[in-house]
Amino acid sequence: MTITPCRWTIDDYHQMIAAGILADRRVELLDGVIVEMSPEGTPHSYFSDRLANDLRTALVGRAQVREAKPITLLDASEPEPDIAIVEPLDDVYLDHHPYPENVFLLIEYADSGLTKDLEIKSKIYARAGIADYWVVDLKNQRLIVFRSPDLGEYQQRNTLTSGTISPLMFSNIALQVARLMKR
Repeated sequence: MTITPCRWTIDDYHQMIAAGILADRRVELLDGVIVEMSPEGTPHSYFSDRLANDLRTALVGRAQVREAKPITLLDASEPEPDIAIVEPLDDVYLDHHPYPENVFLLIEYADSGLTKDLEIKSKIYARAGIADYWVVDLKNQRLIVFRSPDLGEYQQRNTLTSGTISPLMFSNIALQVARLMKR
């Protein structure tokens, strides 16, 4: 017997949210599958919060920093990255979540959900054409940077443990890699 999962569209997912079916669940839609989100430990919360605040200060007036908010992708996915740097479209986001063309950078913090971020989400984000995707691996104290999406895969994957990094769209901002994951 072959088991085939039931795939959901973004519209199906929004209807479930509107009906309250998912009200008590921390979930996201990935490739048409509703997936439970890993709980955040204190380091995850602390470091993602600190980075979001640093980015808000550095990007004031140039971009919007969204924390744990959905982005809508065209392939039946509506993930909730820990940090999304998006176009500052203000009340446009009353009508819809940011689309791929509105996204400058996505950042995921990972401890227990590392495989999902490195293998599943990286492919979803690459297919959507997200040019700059970072995964902060808290367990191994490293930053994995994905760039140059092509044919559903990132062509560049670099691992950093020190030095500085700049978002592709904001090359004048230099972030200390160690500050992303250390005191």
